[in-house]
Amino acid sequence: MLKLAILGFLHDRPLHGYELRRHLAALTGHVRPISDGTLYPAIKRLESDGLLVRETEPGTTAAPRHTLHLTDAGRAVLLDRLRAPDELDISDENRWFTVLAFLRHLDGEPAAQAAVLRRRLAFLSEPASFFYDGARPLGAEEVADPFRHGMLLIARATTETELAWLRATLTELERNEQ
Repeated sequence: MLKLAILGFLHDRPLHGYELRRHLAALTGHVRPISDGTLYPAIKRLESDGLLVRETEPGTTAAPRHTLHLTDAGRAVLLDRLRAPDELDISDENRWFTVLAFLRHLDGEPAAQAAVLRRRLAFLSEPASFFYDGARPLGAEEVADPFRHGMLLIARATTETELAWLRATLTELERNEQ
């Protein structure tokens, strides 16, 4: 997901490494903090893969600064990844939010955007729980533990809200497809 997020933010505009790190922290830092030991090797890999380039700008009062720019190849990889996210990108909430944060980059492709949203809708429509009785998912009403009950109620409310948003957004996208 780090690769997707880096490419997504650089699609918006070129960024310095520090700015990119701030954007990444705002998107995923509450879940998975991004350390320099993770970010900068990822940037180097993307650079050696030809997906981004580093340009040097003169510093105003300090040393030159390096700005990261998305290449045409990087843009193509980003758009391909958004058109066809992995199954885990659809089912894992944190990964899904990263996909969702950049799905707008498929502007002019409402059918592609709708296809991704339909996959998430199908995933959320399947019965699921954090807790099971054998293979049967347990609902909040079936759990006596107040903390597990709370988890299930929160998850249900979140899912219902997301389902309503997905349906409304799909309706709008389908209008735009015509």
